[in-house]
Amino acid sequence: MPFLYHFDPMYFIFMLPALLLVWLAKARVDGAYRKWSNVPNNLHLRGADVAQRLLRYAGLSDVRLEAVSGQMTDHYDPQSNVLRLSDGVGHRPSVAALAITAHEIGHALQDRDGYAPLKLRSAIVPAVNIGSTLGWILILIGMLLQIAQVAWLGVIVFAGGAIFALVTLPVEFNASARAMALLVDAGLITDDEERRGVKSVLDAAALTYVAGLGAAVAQLMYYVFLVAGIGGRRRN
Repeated sequence: MPFLYHFDPMYFIFMLPALLLVWLAKARVDGAYRKWSNVPNNLHLRGADVAQRLLRYAGLSDVRLEAVSGQMTDHYDPQSNVLRLSDGVGHRPSVAALAITAHEIGHALQDRDGYAPLKLRSAIVPAVNIGSTLGWILILIGMLLQIAQVAWLGVIVFAGGAIFALVTLPVEFNASARAMALLVDAGLITDDEERRGVKSVLDAAALTYVAGLGAAVAQLMYYVFLVAGIGGRRRN
């Protein structure tokens, strides 16, 4: 909701730095994926092969492996205990496949170990999904009726998105740390070039979550700016 009554250039003043960071993060992750998906790993293991080895090595025999359509749609589903790999990762023996597969298995390890930030993130998902819609509706109603209390309630509800993005950071950083350690311990990284490639892919992915947090905070600050203006207009 970039405006309430009309086009508001202030929205872009708040959002432009964050949107630039989001664009840079996407460019970096696309570049890292494109480069290292074309570099074969030394053991010539497809992502599916990497997954089977790492799941067995980590003692995660109960995690099922499935294919998923799309590009960079790879994910671990804690609800069904399933690791899903895209065709570009699951069926290609690349350095990128090492990094992405191991990162998602890092999430499976978090799930098994009861990693607190992951549990917290999963717990707040329903509230965040509701708040992302309800929040700006309350802000709109409060702004239209000039009722600051309603608008501020909307800001508080909408803040759930920023909290979710903040909680996501340790979850993703920890999954990447687990991924690198797992690949090294299992002997799937065999030289410095592979290590550099895996780190490049993981670092690029991490930047996207930092950018997501920046965008969520910037949008929240914009709504704070709007709602704070209600009191000033009423005093005038």
